[in-house]
Amino acid sequence: MGLSYILLFLLFLVPFVYLCFPKLWLRKKLAIANSNSSCQNQRLPPGRTGWPLLGESLEYFTKIRQGVPYQFVKDRMNKYSSKVFRTSLIGQPMVMLCSAEGNKFLFSNERKLVQVWWPSTMDKIFPKSDHRPSSEHSNRLRKLLPFILKTDVLREYVGIMDAVMKKHLQTEWNCIHSMPFNLPGTALNRAIKASKLMRKEVEALIRQRRSDVSDYGPSSAKDFVSHMVLARDDNGQLLSDGDIASHLVGLVQAGYTTIHSTITIIMKYLSELPDIYTSVLKEQKEIAIIKEQNGRLSWEDLRKMKHTWDVALEVLRIYTPGTGSFREAITDFVFDGYTIPRGSKIHWIFDVTHKNPEYFHDPEKFDPSRFQGDGMAPFTFVPFGGGARMCPGNEYARVSILIFLHNVVTHFRWKKLIPDEEVLHYPVPRPAQGLPIRLYPHQP
Repeated sequence: MGLSYILLFLLFLVPFVYLCFPKLWLRKKLAIANSNSSCQNQRLPPGRTGWPLLGESLEYFTKIRQGVPYQFVKDRMNKYSSKVFRTSLIGQPMVMLCSAEGNKFLFSNERKLVQVWWPSTMDKIFPKSDHRPSSEHSNRLRKLLPFILKTDVLREYVGIMDAVMKKHLQTEWNCIHSMPFNLPGTALNRAIKASKLMRKEVEALIRQRRSDVSDYGPSSAKDFVSHMVLARDDNGQLLSDGDIASHLVGLVQAGYTTIHSTITIIMKYLSELPDIYTSVLKEQKEIAIIKEQNGRLSWEDLRKMKHTWDVALEVLRIYTPGTGSFREAITDFVFDGYTIPRGSKIHWIFDVTHKNPEYFHDPEKFDPSRFQGDGMAPFTFVPFGGGARMCPGNEYARVSILIFLHNVVTHFRWKKLIPDEEVLHYPVPRPAQGLPIRLYPHQP
């Protein structure tokens, strides 16, 4: 009975605090309340901050799980402003930009007016020895990534990736992003534990690479791990094994999860839309015919897969593998007539433009022809971001997806075993049961 009274007391206490002390906790955090801000008397974006501490996070995450984050934004666009509004998410006051103009503004002003920002949960999952924010380490890592992700390097790996995919199909197929609470059983808690186990395994590889570089010299650094072993920070110091492992685990998560999600959803649509499957197969067979038997794909072959890539782009539009990204204002600025104070956290969501009928007619319809001709209006289709912070792995993703589809489509057709399987959207889009299918190999 005592516990019931306590719960009843808390039930009444929360709305009491909310009504009597509205937004006091938030105002303390906002740069708006900072007496040093030169724009504290200017017009601020409209909106509401919701419940203390929780803000509007519950509704936000609910919409993400339902696969309709655009609905969270659309409701507030209709109520407050079609381009910018204020809310509170994951314990932070947040400004949301809601248009192609907003995307252009953010992408064009990277490190001028805004800089990358990530919630503190990222530092818990991918910790660094110097305890600096993930945003700082992100800039350092982006300088190292061209070693493996620039076009000239990827071009050399197309044939190797194709050979690996062919071997995988022969040996396997022919056999026929949570609420930020680190409590036991929560998604964040599981993510931290999984990251720790992965980093432990990766650190063993890093120690071996350090030994190889020590024995054979810097010229032996042919892979990215060895490249990072030799990399130095802004102070000229070598990165620690723990920091390198944390970076690598983050890259694996970002590279594998997003591409895996996209490929799975493509397989889903190709099984549901026979006309689309037939058109993709036709394009891929034309490429396969001109290849010698067991010949490997080349960079030039990938450039011919225009329709197949349009299909992938339409999947990326409807089921973008992620929700969006965050920025932080590094100075006061004005957007659409509203003042955004220095220190404000800014959030943009892919679906704000991807699902907006003003930019994409009948946005829920699967229509790869949207990307033919001149394609989309600038800053409306942004699955890889844009500007200085565009995803460095966008070309790697294209190469991986096209190589996979070429090999699968030219060898198989397939049928879904669960016709109406639900697609979950947390943290990335994925069929609830993993999209079980029955493969039917093509006849020679």
